[in-house]
Amino acid sequence: MDTLPVNIPGFVWAYRFSPEEKTAVRLTNSATAADLTAENCFYWLHLNLVDARVPALLETLDGLTEDAKSALTTHDTHAAITVDEQMLYGTLVDCQRDFAQDTNNLGWLHFAMSDRFIITTRLQPLRSVERARALIEKNPGKFSRPVDLFELLVIEFQRTLIAIVIELTDELNQIEDIVYDNAPRDERRRLAPVRRTVVRLHRHLRTVLALMRRAAAADEDEMPFGFDDVARRLTSRLETVDHDIYALQDRARLLHEEIDSKQSSETNRHLYLLSIMTAFLLPPTLVTGFFGMNTANLPFAVGDYGTEYAFILIIASIAFAWWLLRRVNIL
Repeated sequence: MDTLPVNIPGFVWAYRFSPEEKTAVRLTNSATAADLTAENCFYWLHLNLVDARVPALLETLDGLTEDAKSALTTHDTHAAITVDEQMLYGTLVDCQRDFAQDTNNLGWLHFAMSDRFIITTRLQPLRSVERARALIEKNPGKFSRPVDLFELLVIEFQRTLIAIVIELTDELNQIEDIVYDNAPRDERRRLAPVRRTVVRLHRHLRTVLALMRRAAAADEDEMPFGFDDVARRLTSRLETVDHDIYALQDRARLLHEEIDSKQSSETNRHLYLLSIMTAFLLPPTLVTGFFGMNTANLPFAVGDYGTEYAFILIIASIAFAWWLLRRVNIL
């Protein structure tokens, strides 16, 4: 690992690609902006927006329009893809990663691409970008144009989504086994994060798909060379994942409805038992309330066995309530 101080503000990594030699040279921390360009080569520069000097650096790089510079430094949290003057720029959604593990928290990758470079910026480390870098190290000869790198980034995002879908499917399987078990348990608290993740992924994926279709339909004179074919392939890939996520969303919704149905049934059963208890206790309450009045000439107030007679009336009222409930088919 290169531990020298960096000369390029916000520098995370940079590669210089030679299509003729089919090589990708990773630039060291001591590299300058002038080292990015070389004859018959293009470069990928990846920057960290935490460094406040990044906007000033972008002003020194050739080939960037003002709109592209704004796209690379924006803090917007929604996807955007724009085709203009044979450049492609905007924002892609991705999932964050930390030092210990990958996460399902959403992050944002800002990019600008022409036929001579692809520049990406981000605030948090991203899962798909790191895997794309590893693939470049493994097989640099596959990438002969910047649009190939853009395609790789979107493909890795698709693979990230597939991994998340598999993970969430396993989680739903476990919740489903519990929901349909004989011993009911409330799994709504466990299901809520799954539904929230699925809804967010589906919303942003639909946005990316719509933007990709719109970019593919742009004027051929405006779009970078080869992007129309790449856009069609990426749209087909993302549509496949979108179907899987939609099916997962529908399954999570049905599970939530099943949990609500079981909870409603359980609540109704409790209310039924409480109603039965109330029906049984109401006649005895009426009897005790009657004999508890401080009025003259109450029955059984004079003579022996008054309490016993009152107790017999209570038993008789309960028996009458039981007979009446059976008569109307409540019991």
